Amino acid sequence: MAEDVFKALADPTRRRILDELTERDGQTLFEICARLVTKHGLGLSRQAISQHLAVLESAGLVRSRRQGRYKFHDLNTEPLERIAHRWLRSDRPESTP
Repeated sequence: MAEDVFKALADPTRRRILDELTERDGQTLFEICARLVTKHGLGLSRQAISQHLAVLESAGLVRSRRQGRYKFHDLNTEPLERIAHRWLRSDRPESTP
């Protein structure tokens, strides 16, 4: 699972998508595309952004939910928290220099 997260984070476009979801959670594909164009100058197609969202979703970093005709995308930080806790455990004895 951690490999999927690192692969998803390796792409700068996907990191920008996550940044936008951090700033405002629960966006539609259209909203994400509009924000990427206006704030970052990324003129990618909706299909390309949709594929990036699929990678983020398979890594567990984004969750989608349907509400009527719309599909909203939400940031999920749990995979990042698991990775951080993997190396930042508090039960390790402190090393002495």
